[in-house]
Amino acid sequence: MNKVKAENTETEILIAAKEIFQQKGMAGARMQEIADKAKINKALLHYYYRSKQLLFEAVFKSAFSLLAPQLNKVLNDDTDLFEKIRKFTESYISFVIKHPYLPNFVIQELNKNPEFVLKLQSEKHFPSIEKFRLQVSDAIKQGIIRPIEPEQLFINIISLNIFPFIGQPLLMALVNVDKDSYGKIIENRKTEVADFIINSIKIKTNEN
Repeated sequence: MNKVKAENTETEILIAAKEIFQQKGMAGARMQEIADKAKINKALLHYYYRSKQLLFEAVFKSAFSLLAPQLNKVLNDDTDLFEKIRKFTESYISFVIKHPYLPNFVIQELNKNPEFVLKLQSEKHFPSIEKFRLQVSDAIKQGIIRPIEPEQLFINIISLNIFPFIGQPLLMALVNVDKDSYGKIIENRKTEVADFIINSIKIKTNEN
């Protein structure tokens, strides 16, 4: 098998696997189904990926390699803290709308394979929050925001962005909306989350 054909075959496998994992999740996906979708036989699929777990990790890493540089760029650019929160939220939610299986995969993976995050940390563009930490500390010193640990603020941002995807069935039932209406809610959260976070930490002028 020549190199170009091998690369094309692997690309087709990852595209097919992504579709099946999105539809059925890790547990419901079958290797035969993925092979059929990629228009190859199961033996060839196993030549590239010996197990469903390895294939799932490859799909995740492929998507994460697109998201991580975006988030890293936002976290480490020179925009002010509030603009950074807005850009981070918009980038994250936009990405997960396109790759809705990712948050649940992370939870599944961390529950049964905590070491997986160590593999992610070794990736070239794994997000760093060091500059974000400094910006939060500086904003507190300048009286721009209320005192808060940078780690707490970052966890708040991540949690508000991730949970609506992980908890979608429960939240749809609780707020009593259909899938289309929930999609609009998620779309609005690109700005709603950032506004909520900023308003919760920003010191108003008349408070000084």
